[in-house]
Amino acid sequence: MLLKQTLSSLAIAAALGMTASAYAATDAYVTNSTNVSAENPEGVVKNGIGECWQTGTWSAAKIVKGCPGYVEATKAAPVVTPKPEVKPEVKPTPVAPVVKSKKFTLRTDVLFDFNKSTLKPQGKDALDKLYDEVKGMDPKEGQAVVVGYTDRLGSDKYNFDLGYRRAKAVADYLVTKGAPADKIHAESRGEADPVTGDTCNKIKARKALIECLSPDRRVEIEVKGVQEVMTK
Repeated sequence: MLLKQTLSSLAIAAALGMTASAYAATDAYVTNSTNVSAENPEGVVKNGIGECWQTGTWSAAKIVKGCPGYVEATKAAPVVTPKPEVKPEVKPTPVAPVVKSKKFTLRTDVLFDFNKSTLKPQGKDALDKLYDEVKGMDPKEGQAVVVGYTDRLGSDKYNFDLGYRRAKAVADYLVTKGAPADKIHAESRGEADPVTGDTCNKIKARKALIECLSPDRRVEIEVKGVQEVMTK
């Protein structure tokens, strides 16, 4: 009797396996569509103690959900590629402008003949060199003041006028070189502010006195400009 029941059970299992073959997703177990559930998605047929009925093709690699030994695969965490850090652009910050100033002193004996206000060729050469040096300063919003000085020989009025004519001649020449006419000004101090002091007071001969007082006869040029300084 026991042998008949066993054979009968095997026959039923085989029949179920053949019936399930049309929808079974696994060939390692006997399946039945009536057994399909969330816990047994393949519909595997189990015995009374919960063991899954295996077929001849079963192997450990074919264990399915709902059967002993099944380990549900864990989903790999998505790979997140970090975005490159975008640093804000750092622009140079202007700081307080720096005022640049430079003074040039030219003796009028180089620029002009004695008691004259017409530039000599030698004087023009000296101003050419001076202009190139000023350009190298590259001042922004620059201004220049040209001041003429004379010696003490002659009247105050005459000396003041001569000092201005000489300063104006220098300023006009620098304009021809490219200096902006509205940024350069001519002034006169006449015989004021002598640099020789009283060193020539005891000299009586006119020629020697003229020679002694030559440092007083001068043209001073002061150039001022603003230079922007940038910091990072």
